[in-house]
Amino acid sequence: MEKLMNIHRLVDSGLVAVIRRPKAEQIAFIAEALVNGGVGALEITVETPGVFRMIEQIKQEFGQQVLVGAGTVLDAETAKTAIEAGSDFIFSPIVDEKTIEMTNSYGKISIPGAMTPTEIVKAYQAGADILKIFPGNSLGPNYLKELKGPLGHIPMMPTGGVSLDNVEQFVRNGAVAVGVGGTLLNKQAIAEGRYEVLTDIASKFTASIKRARLEEQKNKRPYLGDAGKHSNPTVIK
Repeated sequence: MEKLMNIHRLVDSGLVAVIRRPKAEQIAFIAEALVNGGVGALEITVETPGVFRMIEQIKQEFGQQVLVGAGTVLDAETAKTAIEAGSDFIFSPIVDEKTIEMTNSYGKISIPGAMTPTEIVKAYQAGADILKIFPGNSLGPNYLKELKGPLGHIPMMPTGGVSLDNVEQFVRNGAVAVGVGGTLLNKQAIAEGRYEVLTDIASKFTASIKRARLEEQKNKRPYLGDAGKHSNPTVIK
């Protein structure tokens, strides 16, 4: 039940912030700024020094305000460590079935990265909840639209190169959410302590996502995926 509710929260927000190598003294300010801008999930990549302590910290400080997870997870053991630190979800740039199995065994959200239809289907059959379509910008919004034709029952989330210029098209073409890194995490603003810049950018992303979804609703095209073959559906039909 908790996992299903968390998937609802992630999809309802539609925006996952990809936070790569933040400094320990900055992470709380970054998280607060993003949450204030409407971000529903924070991904901290595991190559970040002290990442598991950061995950613990954000979970303690923000509680149910935002989902927190680990990104760039390549193996099951790292997934286990991240989950024990409090991760609500596990992001991977690849499809690793043992990582998917480990994540599911703890009742957490599994989001592996895939590019081809074969990878997407195999990951979904292995128990993935949402497929991270990566790299999003290189493949483009139209690629997602083509995938949704035969694979419309699989929830997909493009990550990598998603910007304010293309986010609405990604959503209109079937994305249940988007993962955004560099466009959202303005390095200069963070270095200067101007965290309100992050809030402003996040607010623009959330507004764009809502606008695209409203347009889709008017056209009677739902933005949520169908969990199809899973015995325990993870995304509302």
